[in-house]
Amino acid sequence: MDYLVNLSLLRPKPDLDQRMDAAGVTIRRALAPEFELVIAWVREKFGSGWAGETAVALTRQPPTCLLATRDGKLIGFACHEAIARGFFGPTGVDEAARGEGIGHALLLASLLDLKTMGYAYAIIGDVGPSAFYERTVGAMPIPNSAPGIYAGMLKIDD
Repeated sequence: MDYLVNLSLLRPKPDLDQRMDAAGVTIRRALAPEFELVIAWVREKFGSGWAGETAVALTRQPPTCLLATRDGKLIGFACHEAIARGFFGPTGVDEAARGEGIGHALLLASLLDLKTMGYAYAIIGDVGPSAFYERTVGAMPIPNSAPGIYAGMLKIDD
């Protein structure tokens, strides 16, 4: 099921930024020279489907792929405007770094970027952890959205 987020209600969260700083985590926009590294990492950690969507986000100008890094190493990513205009995702955090708020920081940074681009609402496609999105950004299910935009996708063996 797809979820809708009212971007007009979103605000930066300085406490979340402070948590990231304290943990040594940097959230930033991906750079063109990182294309191959990011795609390979996403493919290895999350599969070829997400790697393809990430490639689209990386080729936008400016890129709509944000990265979480620590000590110069990639530990998470979030994309928007990949599968369709106004859509958030895919996103993922390395298993060893989960539970630190990195996913929340990436989500918020991506959604605030969509807000800056002029969107009033964002769509989170084919939501997995719905409680997380409901709690962190007030996302709401879109009635009659399943199976959504992904229905026509080819099945790929990862």
